[in-house]
Amino acid sequence: MGVPVAKQSEAIRSKFNELIGSCRYLASEEDAREIEKAFRLATGYYTPEGAGTGPEEEKAILRLLEIALILTREIGLGKTSIICTILYRPVNEGLLSLEEVGKQFNEKIVRISEGLKNISHIYATQKVVNSENFRKLLLSFARDVRVQLIFLAEKLHALRTAEDLPEEQQKQLAKETDYIYLPFAHRLGLYNIKSEMEDRALRYAKPEVYADISRKLAESKDAREKYIAEFIAPIVQEMEKRGMRFKVKYRTKTIASILNKMRKSQVEFEEIYDIFAVRFIIDSTGENEKPDCWRAYSIVTDKYTPNPQRLRDWISVPKTNGYESLQITVLGPGKRWVEVQIRTERMDEIAEKGFAAHWKYKGGSSDAVIENWLNELREILESPQGNTMELLDDLKLDLQDQEVHVFTPKGDLITLRGGATLLDFAYSIHSGLGSKCVGGKVNGRNETLRYQLRNGDEISILTSANQQPKADWLNIAVTTKARNRIRQFLNEEVNRQADIGKETLIRRLKNWKIEFTDEVVRKLMHHYKYKFALDLYQGIADGKHDPAEIKEILLQPREEEKTAPQAPLRDIRITPSKKSEEDVLVIDKNVDNVEYKFARCCNPVYGDDIIGFVSIGEGIKVHRRQCKNALDLQNRYPYRIVKTQWTNEGAASYQTTLALMGRDEAGVVNKITELITKDPRITLRGISLHSAEGMFEGEITILIANTEHLAQLINRLKQLPGVRKVGRRDSMLES
Repeated sequence: MGVPVAKQSEAIRSKFNELIGSCRYLASEEDAREIEKAFRLATGYYTPEGAGTGPEEEKAILRLLEIALILTREIGLGKTSIICTILYRPVNEGLLSLEEVGKQFNEKIVRISEGLKNISHIYATQKVVNSENFRKLLLSFARDVRVQLIFLAEKLHALRTAEDLPEEQQKQLAKETDYIYLPFAHRLGLYNIKSEMEDRALRYAKPEVYADISRKLAESKDAREKYIAEFIAPIVQEMEKRGMRFKVKYRTKTIASILNKMRKSQVEFEEIYDIFAVRFIIDSTGENEKPDCWRAYSIVTDKYTPNPQRLRDWISVPKTNGYESLQITVLGPGKRWVEVQIRTERMDEIAEKGFAAHWKYKGGSSDAVIENWLNELREILESPQGNTMELLDDLKLDLQDQEVHVFTPKGDLITLRGGATLLDFAYSIHSGLGSKCVGGKVNGRNETLRYQLRNGDEISILTSANQQPKADWLNIAVTTKARNRIRQFLNEEVNRQADIGKETLIRRLKNWKIEFTDEVVRKLMHHYKYKFALDLYQGIADGKHDPAEIKEILLQPREEEKTAPQAPLRDIRITPSKKSEEDVLVIDKNVDNVEYKFARCCNPVYGDDIIGFVSIGEGIKVHRRQCKNALDLQNRYPYRIVKTQWTNEGAASYQTTLALMGRDEAGVVNKITELITKDPRITLRGISLHSAEGMFEGEITILIANTEHLAQLINRLKQLPGVRKVGRRDSMLES
């Protein structure tokens, strides 16, 4: 059996007793005996009876016990998850088979242990992020939610102990956390764990930024606590006067969320006033919970002026991860906005521990919601999908974006990610319904596929037997399920068309007495400048290539073929779509006579450092080199990147968008437009500004000749009274 717990080192014995004590309310005495049985079994493979525990062995055992403590104390899991964590190492190393686990324990433990073993194998083969293994990882997560929770605990422990790791490993851990574990922690409602992981990941990804904000938070701590005491005093007094039982907590926002707010609002740390949130936790149960929370809300808003646009009622309609709370932003002393959260003890525990806390409070709908989500996740992951990184991006958005709640004609509530469209709704009901959707009725009015859903909408779908998914639907749909189904259909359609084209080519070649070989296909691909045979076959099926021309290409004399240029082509100059007598761009040696467009995401202007991306069907898209999309494309499709540079300015003007923000002072819009229209070298194409809470923000779209002139304009705009931030839209978003 192995070394009894009593004979282990003092550190291990102490940690094991701490673990058993931590799950006193989560496990019975019989469960505790099962946990000890697993511990004896697991440690027996490394420390035979009578032998001592070496320092490395002790460190490994303590690590597993600490992960198990995270599961019990911070997530609220019990016996099954603890046993799987303890058995994790011998199962993973092949010392303990899954069959043996099945003999000693139940089927759930076998299933979870298998999931953990699969994940370990994925990590052993190669990095997860930016690899096809990502799908396998998510599929392992989708088998049983406890696999995710155990692995989240393991990653949290890794982040807590990452100080001594090499810098490269720290950054890789931070990247994995950002891409995979933070969205899952959010989806499962693990607020505390998500917040800590987010901060620790930032600490390793951007140590200087983290240290700077951390220092400023420490310096302002005393002033912050003094202000909070002043803010809560009248509320506490009134609640006590009315005989309400409650607790007050406050939390400082995470360093990561503060940084996100600084970026979004384009302000410095000192300009952010809602750095903390005050929480009133009401002692209430059962049917009194909602009324008592609203009573507390009434007291808060009587004392301080609320911002109605910032009211969030997640008591009436909880989030899909089970989160329930009333949230309001009020104007506190000194004209500072303060976020207030109102919830009960039960709601607070669910908000802190997420999905796992629902196992303690039975009767909620979260179990069914999570199970439905896992079923949908399995369905998406098990279907054919070409690009795993596209799937990753879609799923990441699905997991952590805001939500919208709508209704079917029968009154069933459907929750989708914020920004979802009528087309997404159709696919959420059934894939067949989505594929045949031509529009719908929203609250009795006819709407198109592009209609963006709003909370409370009642939606019915209109279909047509002749309808089928189209490529531009990928610009309409935003949910992973819908986009996955559309891509699947388009891939199948491409393959079907390619099969028709290939059969057509083989039949023609047979008539011309030409053998169908790889060399024949390569020759046609070279002539028509295709990278893949699939594209050639599809072009033939679509009738793009005349059969007589194909025959002529294949029957031309070999001598002529030999004289065809084999070396890379010389630099080819191409002109912009706006007519000019002089060339503007030089495209890399491998491209000849292609069309190009300036990417709308970053709107390059003459003088910018640029690259080209070979898009499907739209020629070359020219991006600024530091554009977020360009960096992503360079990472995912390096073979489709084309070197691009300016030759001379020519007579062209270039469209770009500037983002502005500042104080909402009288006449600020007139001052901005007057400054721009006075410059004869600039054309104003559009302006959109809106204000709230004494601040304005918005965008202006202009035509301008070059980056030098653009920099001068930005400088002049910054000098205007009230204007605090000006920058190119994509730069403002990235900084």
